[in-house]
Amino acid sequence: MSEILSSTPKIRIETAGGVAMVRIDNAPRRNAFDFSMWRALPDIMRQIEADEDVRVAVLGAAPPLPFCSGADISEFSTIRATAEGGRAYEKSNVEAFDALARLSKPVIAAIGGFCMGGGMGLAAACDLRIAAEGAVFGIPAGRLGVGYPPAAMHYVVSAVGAQTAMDLFFTARRLSAQEAAACGFVARVTPQERFDAAVAELASMIAANAPLTLRAAKAAIRAASGAPHAPSLERCEALAAACFDSADFVEGRMAFLEKRAPHFSGR
Repeated sequence: MSEILSSTPKIRIETAGGVAMVRIDNAPRRNAFDFSMWRALPDIMRQIEADEDVRVAVLGAAPPLPFCSGADISEFSTIRATAEGGRAYEKSNVEAFDALARLSKPVIAAIGGFCMGGGMGLAAACDLRIAAEGAVFGIPAGRLGVGYPPAAMHYVVSAVGAQTAMDLFFTARRLSAQEAAACGFVARVTPQERFDAAVAELASMIAANAPLTLRAAKAAIRAASGAPHAPSLERCEALAAACFDSADFVEGRMAFLEKRAPHFSGR
């Protein structure tokens, strides 16, 4: 794997075993996302896309920090103090969400502790979400006077549905991990003491599977669910067809017949 670089020390990337772990590391601000972090994420995703050795990305916190407490409120009186500045800030938010959604490889959000505001937007742009017991979710925009642009709102509605999105925005209340699972926002809730191990196991399980199949599945599922930036039907069909012409399809069949674990190349 090649080294994946970040333009800010507040986001660190570790790569091993086909997994790129993207760690949010802004301890002084409780892992709030500031402008430099929003702007850094698209380039990080481009590097992950280009690295053929990376099979899956994980967006999570540097231990023991919470996942993300939202956008850095201290910038509301500086960068976001004017309408023009607010629009530029929102553009950087949406570009970060889009970068996660457009990555052809699976992206896991590993959520422990707070997942608030922009942090919930980041998680919504990921493909699969796993949470630790005790994780807390919410979008406090109504208490801050913040307006969400439609492009950002699309991610939230796609992830939780219109009714839950309205509940979250209208009340600004918080959801427990169990409530987030019940509304379909998270796929799994694990005990806190098992959380890191569960994330690593899930990422490794995904990374061991055929990359072309994962890419085709992600595209088709996003298209079927109406997710933001979903590929066209023609693109989904081409990705599925490419699987049957691949060396990995041959390897999968042979491994099954020989009763051994497959070793996929992504070709």
